[in-house]
Amino acid sequence: MDAEEIGIIGQSTSLTEVFRTLKKVAPTDSTVLVTGESGTGKELIVRALHTQSLRKDKPFVPINCGAIPKELLESELFGHEKGAFTHAIKTRPGRFEMADGGTVFLDEIGEMDLLLQVKILRVLQEREIERVGGQGVRKVDVRVVAATNRNLEEEVALGRFREDLFYRLNVIPLHLPALRNRGDDVLLLVSHFLRVFCEKKKRKILHLSSTVQRVLDAYTWPGNVRELENLAERLSILCDGDAVELDDIPEKILSQVGDIGELPPPRVAVAPSQPAMAHAGGFAWPTIADLQGKGLGLKEFLDTAEERLLLEALRQADGVKNQAAEILGIKRTTLIEKLKKRHME
Repeated sequence: MDAEEIGIIGQSTSLTEVFRTLKKVAPTDSTVLVTGESGTGKELIVRALHTQSLRKDKPFVPINCGAIPKELLESELFGHEKGAFTHAIKTRPGRFEMADGGTVFLDEIGEMDLLLQVKILRVLQEREIERVGGQGVRKVDVRVVAATNRNLEEEVALGRFREDLFYRLNVIPLHLPALRNRGDDVLLLVSHFLRVFCEKKKRKILHLSSTVQRVLDAYTWPGNVRELENLAERLSILCDGDAVELDDIPEKILSQVGDIGELPPPRVAVAPSQPAMAHAGGFAWPTIADLQGKGLGLKEFLDTAEERLLLEALRQADGVKNQAAEILGIKRTTLIEKLKKRHME
């Protein structure tokens, strides 16, 4: 299972660890707690857990615990009998019954009322629910996956979240890193989203000026991937030229990064899938004269260049293939295939 299968774009070491754990836990029925800041892609991870599980042909039923008033949430989760309250004009099953055989996703579970947390605990322990106004219990066969942007251990210490429920949920913890902690992934994501939005709008794919690359790489992205995606869509609409320049970048971002002249070069010099940009004293495209001067055809020239980059990446990473793949902006499996092809494994 890799980023493409899940729908999360990225090749950083921190994401690789998430994918490795996800691959192990997805086929099981273990309860999973996904944590991370808003906008990091928690729901994508949860959906991947379901689609890669043995329950993939059964319902996936999400519920946002923070978006439904607490007086209605119990009925949404467990259903109600006719006449259970003023507007209960007919019997209605809840989300747990609807998900029988499948997966229930409790999003923003940190927002749940303490009294309702007790009932969730019972579901996890006994695998049974009771409708609002009901007289008996109903068995349910569901896998529970929860997500939150809160630190539940701190919430437990403050008395806002039940300790016993926390440990029931936290069987398999999966933490999605913030975008600012994902190394080279920023420019990779910008490239991806610009391509997607430009293709949708049937315009030439935008690339980033070298200065803009430095700015976006230095920005801390408080809104994470969601904020970056919104910026890419805005640029695909408002940017007039073929390149994104400083004038196209919102003042909020420019203000945060400070003196642009003091910014370090981006961790990846050019966003993947976008044209490289030649600049004075920096990168220069090879020419036909370079090929002729070395007596090489195109294939031999490209093979030689690739081999030199592979060796350099391995040297920089002290032979650690995960890190070398990250430096090159490729998957570890791709790196291994290239090394085997050249008998460098």
